[in-house]
Amino acid sequence: MTFETTDLTPEIGTRIRMDVADLISGKYAEEIRALLRKRLILVFPDAPVNDAEQVAFSKTIGNFELEDGYDEKGSETYRISLDPRESLRAASLKSSFRWHLDGTTADVPTYASILSAKQVAAEGGQTEFCNTYAAYEALPDADKALIDDLWAHHSGYAMQIGTFLEMSYEHYMRSRTRGADLPLVWRHRDGRKSLVVGSSAEYVLGMSPHDGLGLLYRLTEWATQPRFVYRHEWSVNDIVMWDNTGTLHRAIPYAEDSGRLLVKTRLAGEETFLGKEAVSELA
Repeated sequence: MTFETTDLTPEIGTRIRMDVADLISGKYAEEIRALLRKRLILVFPDAPVNDAEQVAFSKTIGNFELEDGYDEKGSETYRISLDPRESLRAASLKSSFRWHLDGTTADVPTYASILSAKQVAAEGGQTEFCNTYAAYEALPDADKALIDDLWAHHSGYAMQIGTFLEMSYEHYMRSRTRGADLPLVWRHRDGRKSLVVGSSAEYVLGMSPHDGLGLLYRLTEWATQPRFVYRHEWSVNDIVMWDNTGTLHRAIPYAEDSGRLLVKTRLAGEETFLGKEAVSELA
């Protein structure tokens, strides 16, 4: 099998067919990284890998970084499951049912993440991604002018409050331990711009709660309209990689007892939300 690519939608997503041995070896690492920058979502169908092989592949693309709360069994991977026997963070993973990008409260957000499917849900469990570069570029000029200098506060609380109908005081205090003020428009160091919205955005600085939330909801709705979205229907042994700096993503709800299990690895961030120079060097 050679390196074969097929675009999945006009705005986002490319399928790559290649030998698993070549994937792990890094033979096409430069081509994969270039496509990731351009197409944001890369799908490798029928690519069975074990944890060590997924880590090895990840390291060919960028600087590998352990996920917070990574697998307590000693693996360098992180298990995505609503089954508490598979993941100690199973309950909090329900927040992934809402549109978000990873690392909004970190000093530097995740550059990219890689998921491999071990078991899939019979119903639900698809993962959707939207192109926040294209969404920004397509905004009316009046909206671009409106948000050009606006910032929003992002927090774990904002993500969790939409997940739980009621929240204990202890849970509330844990969710408020870290937050960050981020621009609504990410000016990347390569000159491109993307929207920074999603479920972690709690309020807009300098706006009333009513007006600020209305703007955040409107921008997220704009960015996640069908023309900017790719929905992945999982099959066992699929690998999906996404550029976290130019996308939002969410999981379609699925049952806790569905057996759905994905294994995740991630690559360390390379620029801040202010578009500053690289904060990590590629190996």
